[in-house]
Amino acid sequence: MLSQRRAALIGVGGLGCPAALALVRAGVQLLLVDDDEVELTNLHRQNLYDERHVGRHQREAARDALLRAGAAAAQLTLLDGRILPDNAVDLVSEVDVVLEGADNFATKFLTADACHIGRVPVVHGAAIRWRATAWAVSAEGAPCYRCLFEDLPHGAQQNCDSAGVMGPVVGMAGALMADLALRLLSGDQAACGEVWSYDGLRDQLRATPVSPRADCPLCGASPRITEINEQRYTGADLATCSTSTYASESASAT
Repeated sequence: MLSQRRAALIGVGGLGCPAALALVRAGVQLLLVDDDEVELTNLHRQNLYDERHVGRHQREAARDALLRAGAAAAQLTLLDGRILPDNAVDLVSEVDVVLEGADNFATKFLTADACHIGRVPVVHGAAIRWRATAWAVSAEGAPCYRCLFEDLPHGAQQNCDSAGVMGPVVGMAGALMADLALRLLSGDQAACGEVWSYDGLRDQLRATPVSPRADCPLCGASPRITEINEQRYTGADLATCSTSTYASESASAT
């Protein structure tokens, strides 16, 4: 039963908001992981919040909005902080599936690595301009996030501020993430291994298979990443991104 299953949302922003709403209405228990605050300029793509929430912690505003939408208090747990190298594996090991909608590459790769090490399935998602993407990685983790993006990029990357993003497209990404998560929670392993890409300009949705890489540092034949090393996710020259940057790159990669 879905009411006995638990999901962690890494980020309760534009992607996490619609995903959270779909999951709680399906009866899933949620762990909300987010240390950002609600900002006025983000409201067009964060459908749980309005102007009354500006300045509040997103996780707290999301909890209150989900309760008003009919969620039971017992369904919702809040993490006071964010996923970090020293808590990542323990955090993901508490749930049955993880939904990653983070706003920086370090968190995206950390979540991917922790889920593979902890053998927990994860759904990655993103949106930029008119393009949304989502894809699921099984507990066995092949293909995994690093099969598609081997390591953190360096230098400036596009984000929502510089490239723009359409609110409905972000909602589509969150809906796709929720759909994949519910399929995983229902035992559907066929949900894994394909990048789902939505083109809002053409109103087209397509699935593109991702092949495991034999030399993948995380899930390959001779993996080099077998534990969480903080230095792997830190550094002044590492790029930051919004939830959107992955969509742009995944679109070109597929």
